[in-house]
Amino acid sequence: MNSINHVENSIQILKSVFGYETFRPLQENIITKLINNESCSVIMPTGSGKSLCFQIPAICKEGLGVVISPLIALMQDQCTTLTQMGVKVACLNSSLSFDEQYEVIEAVEMNQLDLLYVAPERALTEEFTNLLRKVDLALFAIDEAHCVSQWGHDFRPQYLQLNQLLDKFVEVPRVALTATADEATRNEIRTQLNIPSENEFIGGFDRENIHYEISLKNNPKKQLIDFIEKEEEGSSGIVYCLSRKKVDEIAAYLSSCGYRAFPYHAGLSSDRRTATQNKFIRQEGIIIVATVAFGMGIDKPDVRYVVHFDLPSSIEAYSQETGRAGRDGEPAKAWMIYGFADVAKRGSMIQSSLANEQRKRIESRKLNSLLGLCETTKCRREVILNYFGEKYTGVCKNCDTCLNPVEQFNGTEDAQKILSCIYRTDQMFGAGHVIDVLIGKETEKVRKFRHQNLKVFGVGKDKSVREWSSIIRQLVAADYLKVDVERFGSIKLTEKSRDILTSKKEINFRIDPGPAKKYKSKRANNKVIKSNFKENPTANALWEKLKEKRLKLARDQNVPPYMIFQDKSLIEMVEQKPSNDSEFLAINGVGESKLAKYGDLFMSVIREVNGNIKL
Repeated sequence: MNSINHVENSIQILKSVFGYETFRPLQENIITKLINNESCSVIMPTGSGKSLCFQIPAICKEGLGVVISPLIALMQDQCTTLTQMGVKVACLNSSLSFDEQYEVIEAVEMNQLDLLYVAPERALTEEFTNLLRKVDLALFAIDEAHCVSQWGHDFRPQYLQLNQLLDKFVEVPRVALTATADEATRNEIRTQLNIPSENEFIGGFDRENIHYEISLKNNPKKQLIDFIEKEEEGSSGIVYCLSRKKVDEIAAYLSSCGYRAFPYHAGLSSDRRTATQNKFIRQEGIIIVATVAFGMGIDKPDVRYVVHFDLPSSIEAYSQETGRAGRDGEPAKAWMIYGFADVAKRGSMIQSSLANEQRKRIESRKLNSLLGLCETTKCRREVILNYFGEKYTGVCKNCDTCLNPVEQFNGTEDAQKILSCIYRTDQMFGAGHVIDVLIGKETEKVRKFRHQNLKVFGVGKDKSVREWSSIIRQLVAADYLKVDVERFGSIKLTEKSRDILTSKKEINFRIDPGPAKKYKSKRANNKVIKSNFKENPTANALWEKLKEKRLKLARDQNVPPYMIFQDKSLIEMVEQKPSNDSEFLAINGVGESKLAKYGDLFMSVIREVNGNIKL
């Protein structure tokens, strides 16, 4: 079959296998490139259909599509999903028994598979290379490709060695895929994987359905409970914490408050982590409290919120982690709380790491960019997208700074007071002591160093500790101050400080808001979907019955309910009430395999409900 026929066939496969009528932006162009044996790099937001870009060409073309994936959970999830659609797929990893691995290898050798998922560690073995030499290859797909880059937020050394495998099959096209990558990371992905720059496809970094909200820490446990109760009760969510100890503490706290919350971090046994992850994927209303060890490759579409209880490492990491919410396109929330202690702790982690000095400087700049996002008066979405080089102007109406604009004031004189105080105390102390001197608080430490005798002692009595803390954070974010993590978090002046001290530059500060104003935002939970049918008893009854049928089928097959059908498909069934095969096939997400497996079962539910309730 020539490439033209392959391209035509890809459109047919889109509908017959995956159940969609049309391609999303960029998908068809990428698929065509791969069918024509051209390599590509793909940066598209989570939930935008990256996987189809390599799955469809692998199904269309002769030969095996090899997918290199970093996590066993990710492989198993995608394999189960594709199997539901009738695709010939398998994964090869350490979770399989010897006999199971032999069966997969035999299926590869007999050309019985369209797709094979494999971890980078196994892909680099001579045994795997020899296996691939026995068969025709359609393509290589490198998923979560930001792991290739030493400058990315989730670098993995094995990914950097993948060119050792790929160079042995130079005629086979490769596609690198990730949801988030700044310019330096994108450049390294292309360089390491030998992908031409003209074949880089960037589908944008915006997740329009995600509402961004960032607040200062002020009784953080209460803030977390208030958020879950008022905004997200009954929904699935992820709460990220910086340390394993904090994960255990917050999970226990949420459990004591009556929530089904479970910890997840590398310190737990493999069996416990697997059980927790399966519970999260298969059930509704589960809250996972985790370090960043959790989430990559989790395809659960109905995660309604992601919370950062502590500051993440960078805007890149923040975007990747918040992107795990709302994969189904429905409204979702990204909520973060932070404090100055978080900045110091992150800075300390950077300086104490084994990375070289260049890497440490880059990580420090990324941390400052993240702090800038936290302290901005602009639209959050604008700051995030500009970080990735994507221009965004205007107001998004789906972040806290757009819906509840932040007031500003000219703080040049206040900045001069702080900078002078830091200079006169020899740049040896942290924010707390500097503020004590500013407000004239004669503590034991102040008396010990005789700072009550300084001219700056008490010059800031007009402002509270909270207000001075805010100004210091903003000066750090704007690079007028830096935190010396090697000297216990002492605050030092920077080269830019001189412009403020000499009045060559003025500076405005944001006024940290008090309790959030009441504003109408896009509610991000299952109630959004249910409310579509609230005024229609028949539709609501059908919705509940379809969900019951989906849940029973999922339990019988030991798969997550969304692998049977996502909520969007059920909603279309409620609205369109298909009564024959062609009508059922017209539902988004229904291909021929799912029609054969589930069409009669779900249409019988529709007929039963419509027959029992008077329309």
